Amino acid sequence: MIQPVILCGGSGKRLWPVSRPHMPKPFLKLFGERTLFQQAIDRVAHPMFLKPLVVCGKDHQQIAREQAGSCLLAVEPAPRNTATAIALAATLAKADDILLVCPADHLIGDSELFVKAVSEAAQLAKRGLLVCLGITPTRAEPGFGYINLGDALDPGYSISRFWEKPDAGQAATLIARSDVVWNAGIFVFRAGDFLREFAQLRPVSAELVSRSVECGEELEGGFYPSAELYDDIVGESVDYAVFENTANAAVVTTEMEWSDVGNWRALMDARPSDRQGNVADASARMADCKNVLIQSDGPRVSAIGLENVVIVVDGDEILITARDHAQKLNDYLESDLP
Repeated sequence: MIQPVILCGGSGKRLWPVSRPHMPKPFLKLFGERTLFQQAIDRVAHPMFLKPLVVCGKDHQQIAREQAGSCLLAVEPAPRNTATAIALAATLAKADDILLVCPADHLIGDSELFVKAVSEAAQLAKRGLLVCLGITPTRAEPGFGYINLGDALDPGYSISRFWEKPDAGQAATLIARSDVVWNAGIFVFRAGDFLREFAQLRPVSAELVSRSVECGEELEGGFYPSAELYDDIVGESVDYAVFENTANAAVVTTEMEWSDVGNWRALMDARPSDRQGNVADASARMADCKNVLIQSDGPRVSAIGLENVVIVVDGDEILITARDHAQKLNDYLESDLP
C-alpha cells in the first residue's frame, strides 16, 4: 500500500485573473466538473493507495476540506515551499511508508499509465531510492524541468543531470536527445529515506520540521504543526534542497499525458481547439484568428485578425498577453506595477 501525499495551495498568480490568492489553480474547474485538486484525489482512488494526506496552507484549509471530503489534512501555518511540505508529510508518516507525492494542480490524461509508473517507482523506493516520474517530452518547453537519464536500473534509470527550466534554445537541444525527460514534480520514496537525506542536506530545516511536529497538535479534521517553529524554516523547492544534491535519486519514465497547467499557454495546449488552434468560450466571436484563447466570465469578447494571443476576462480584471509571453505573468504580478 502506498500513501498518497497531495500538495495543495499556491499564490494564485499563474492563471491570474481567474486564479487569485484566495482561490488558486488547484481549486478551479478548468477541465470538466471536477477541480484539478479533486481530479488528483480521484487519481489515487485505486486499491494500491491508502487514503490521501493533503498538505495545504491555513488560508486554504476550508476549501480543501470542502473539496477533499474525508481525506487527511496537514495544515501549514505559512508557505515554505515543497521541500518543507514534503518533510512535514514524511514526519507524520511511518519511516517505512512509501509515499507518492503529487501536486494538486497537474492534469494527467491516462490513469493506467500513471498507476503503472507509480508501481515501478515503488519498486525502486523499496531499494532506498528517491524516485522522480519523468515524462516523455513532446515539445521544447522552457518552463519545465528536464532530467538526463543515467544507467538503466530495471525498472527506471539513475539520474545523470537535472536541468531547471532551460531557455528555449537549450530546451530544443534537450528534446532532440533520446535520454531526456520532463521532470513531472511527482515523487515516490520511503518516508524515512527522504527524511534521512533532508537531514543530511538541510539539517536546520529538518530539525525545525521535526520539532514543529512534536510541538504541533491534532485537531478535528487535521494536524497543525507549531507555527512558531515552522515560521523559522527557510523554504526551498524539493528539487533544489534534495533531488539535485542526493546520490540516491532515480527516475521512472512514462508516456502518460501530462501538463502542469503552469500558465495560460499550457492550459490552452491542454484544451480542445478548432482547426486554427483557437480555444474560446461558446459566446466568443473570432474572425481570421489563429492560436487565440478567449475566456470570459461575463462580456462577450470579439477578436479579428489576431494570432498567438490570450484574452481573459474575470470580474473587474482583463488580461491580454502574447501566448509566448504567458510564462512571464508571475514575474509581472510580482513586480511593482504603476
